[in-house]
Amino acid sequence: MVELLAPARDKRSVSAAINNNADSVYVGITDYNMRANVANIDIGDIKDIVVQCHDNNKKLYVCTNTIVSDNQLEKYGKQLDKLEQYDVDALIISDMGMINIANKSSIPLHLSVQANITNVEALKLYKELGISRAVLSRELSLKDICTIKRKSPIEIETFVHGAMCVAVSGRCFLSSYFYDRNANCGECLQPCRQEWVLKSTENKELILSNPENNSIENSRILSPRDMCMIEHIPDLIESKIDAFKLEGRARPADYVATVTNCYRQAIDLYESGEWEKKSPDLLLKWKKELSSVFNRGFDTGFYYRTPKLTSFDNKATYKKVDIGQVTNFYKKINVAEIKLWSDLEVNDTIIIQGNKTGSITEKVTSMQVNGVNVDKVSKEDVGIKINGIVRENDHVYKKVQIKDV
Repeated sequence: MVELLAPARDKRSVSAAINNNADSVYVGITDYNMRANVANIDIGDIKDIVVQCHDNNKKLYVCTNTIVSDNQLEKYGKQLDKLEQYDVDALIISDMGMINIANKSSIPLHLSVQANITNVEALKLYKELGISRAVLSRELSLKDICTIKRKSPIEIETFVHGAMCVAVSGRCFLSSYFYDRNANCGECLQPCRQEWVLKSTENKELILSNPENNSIENSRILSPRDMCMIEHIPDLIESKIDAFKLEGRARPADYVATVTNCYRQAIDLYESGEWEKKSPDLLLKWKKELSSVFNRGFDTGFYYRTPKLTSFDNKATYKKVDIGQVTNFYKKINVAEIKLWSDLEVNDTIIIQGNKTGSITEKVTSMQVNGVNVDKVSKEDVGIKINGIVRENDHVYKKVQIKDV
């Protein structure tokens, strides 16, 4: 069966991926992470995360896929010693110097998408350099991927959901030009996602129109829409890709939980042989759920054609509002005691997140204050029945429609 690989930026996200049945999780560590601004995990925490993953029969891959200079390589060797001791399942890597050093360890090496792999001959070369799996370039079509897979001497992995980069395989220098920040070392400030005005040399503003409906496009002219391949899971599985990768190491735990859960269900449905029968209704449900979390509008990337020109701003349908914290959990009756610092009503939807809990979404069907049923509370200690398991000090958020915020 194809492997489902989920992203994580912190312990909460790791738990969210595990609890929603990802087969493996990938994280970044300080100094060698392409999400340096928001998704660093201290190497000292990797040991516990490995144990958590292995206890749940999951794999942990560690990203060390930045471009580095000589003065960073000595430290990298020391970090590798620790990662080898912690028994991580693979390194995701792209720099040739780092590959040379990493080959001295026993850790399997997976080639990052940053390497921009587009042909079989490159895979043959990288196999000789110790690579056992490669993440193929996002710029390939499904036809290209199938051709490569048939002849590939190593496993292949492709992105199936999440952000797309305007630069080829993420090799971008806009942040360097504008902000003196190195995107290839994880410091991308995403100037491509901003709104831009396009003017001619005569200082006339040029208006872009959408060829699909002749509407005026927004001014995010450098920002691709997000990839979403959930309705094409049959094509992807039949292509014999070894692993499906979900983008999102900068995203919170509820994003990881939602996206992982949808793709897990889709993969399992196809493998069960019931895709034709059940997918029409389930696809509507999955697309609605995927649209509820952060996204810039969806497209299929380069799998079938050139992507649509531009994205939108965040099109998520809800936001999280911080409303409280779990102070106790009574496991026998599945009731959480929650200290609220905001208002909550019956039929509201809450999200509970914690390092071990991951991210759980619950609809509030009943509440009690001092043993008395209530329909609405504000800034009180309240008891709420929970379907899952939560823990003391977990954070509680209310799911609020964007239009209501």
